Amino acid sequence: MSIAGSVDAHGRALVQITIRADELAIPHTIDAWIDTGFNGDLVLPQSQVDRIGLTESGTVKAVLADGSEIALSRYACFVDWFGAYRELEVVANDGQMALLGVGLLIGRDLQISYRSGAISIT
Repeated sequence: MSIAGSVDAHGRALVQITIRADELAIPHTIDAWIDTGFNGDLVLPQSQVDRIGLTESGTVKAVLADGSEIALSRYACFVDWFGAYRELEVVANDGQMALLGVGLLIGRDLQISYRSGAISIT
């Protein structure tokens, strides 16, 4: 099994993922930007968190690329990852796009072709 994606016109490596607020909730499919500089699992824009209806479970300190620290809200959710729903704690920010981090890529192979625009996670 693999997850396919594509490189967009801005050079962003994108894959679609499906998220649920809980195991019985309506699934929401979103585009996620693969961010190998982020060692967590998933960051969602606050607007997507609100639309999906995720429940806040606390806060976490995060260190940004510039070295500054901020507090981010954490939310519980279920992500369809290779055909099985995996329970995750995601963080929310004020960004425009979801970020898929290294935490979900551990144990997987990621291939990105900027020539063809193809992405594969196996």
